Amino acid sequence: MTTLNTVWPLFDLTLATPRLELRPIQDHEIPAAVAAAQSGIHARDRNPFSTPWTELPAEELGPNMARWYWRCRAECTPESWTLLLGIWHGGEFIGCQDVGAKDFATLKTVSTGSWLKQSVQGRGFGKEMRAAVALYAFDWLGAEVAESEAASWNEASLGVSRSLGYELNGITRKAWGTQVETVRHVRLTPDSFKRPDWTLKVEGHEAAANFLKVT
Repeated sequence: MTTLNTVWPLFDLTLATPRLELRPIQDHEIPAAVAAAQSGIHARDRNPFSTPWTELPAEELGPNMARWYWRCRAECTPESWTLLLGIWHGGEFIGCQDVGAKDFATLKTVSTGSWLKQSVQGRGFGKEMRAAVALYAFDWLGAEVAESEAASWNEASLGVSRSLGYELNGITRKAWGTQVETVRHVRLTPDSFKRPDWTLKVEGHEAAANFLKVT
């Protein structure tokens, strides 16, 4: 029997850490993602996102998030893909961790980004979910490099990077909404990765890897 998950096998992918479950966001879960974002992600005067999507009026935030999720699916090909993984803790949607790549077959490089709602920040979830996608990228997809970036003032993100073994990979100036920010680029390899003391549990990898042609 043909189902949505057989048509789009990425929906069967699940990464599990000791406290979190990461899996691609499906349409019926978009309202939970919107509610989590609307509850607050960052201080009003410090936006960690180069595209200030969190500053949209409440009535525009939801449609904008839905468009982004749908766009990432529509543009997902083996040559350019982004997995938008929702983060669940105790059955509650608490944020999003993305991992993506361009020309992965050649470059073996992924990039990541994430957000967590403010009410759960400071509990180590950011490090745990970034470690999860690093483990998946290196051990399951065969990546050789994982990259990320953050505004120079974003100590929370940069602290997670340092704790996992990321190394500074350049400093640039970048348009950040209507402002200009100094941005730190960081880079992780299997050799520099400070692995967690837990094992990542993965389901649905084979079909997802075949779909993305990374096997």
